[in-house]
Amino acid sequence: MKVIKEKHPLVMRWTHWVNFPILTIMIWSGMLIYWANDEYKITLFGHTYFMFFPQWFYDKLNIPHRLAEGMAFHFLFMWFFVLNGILYVLYTIISGEWRELLPQKKSFKEAWLVLLHDLHIRKMAPPQNKYNAAQRIAYTAIIVMGIGSVITGLAIYKPVQFYYLTWLCGGYHLARIFHFVLTIGYVLFFIIHVVQVVLAGWNNFRSVISGFEVINEKPKPIVETNTPKDENPIQ
Repeated sequence: MKVIKEKHPLVMRWTHWVNFPILTIMIWSGMLIYWANDEYKITLFGHTYFMFFPQWFYDKLNIPHRLAEGMAFHFLFMWFFVLNGILYVLYTIISGEWRELLPQKKSFKEAWLVLLHDLHIRKMAPPQNKYNAAQRIAYTAIIVMGIGSVITGLAIYKPVQFYYLTWLCGGYHLARIFHFVLTIGYVLFFIIHVVQVVLAGWNNFRSVISGFEVINEKPKPIVETNTPKDENPIQ
């Protein structure tokens, strides 16, 4: 028997879907800014062996000479990113949803079992409630990454005005490295997240849009009650 079950509240769904285009624009505009000072590469004895973004990559995506445009978009959508993150965190705290999201002591062990199950190495998936152990770790990590991006971003944007944040990050250059690494982390998270959604199936994807999922429940067996017969019925 198919049963409709509520899974994701409206606020959780809105903050989830709004964050996707915001982060996409942030990453795209960040690339326009990074082009102006492309310094992360592997160089040995004056020879460059590896560049994260070679020239053909910039040319293909029409990135060169768009620094001002990138800064304008990046600093505008930064505020949407911050406000959306604050709304999400506040809601999880006030509603109590944080209990379903924060990792538990057994989460790291069970996350390994989830990975083995997703790779079809282990047949039985570990027990889960609303989110499994791997999701708890991933969703908590993405919040921490978001906070890290805001701190390192402000340290790069205004290193003098926010000198204490720059000092906290270990200096301007280290803050820029952290910001860059976090951006790479978002891209990897997007890829893994999309793959997980495909593996989870249509029902799971639909629940993130509608807030409900359709589950199959076994019908409860009908228990027959035997009423005692009257030994001396009234004629």
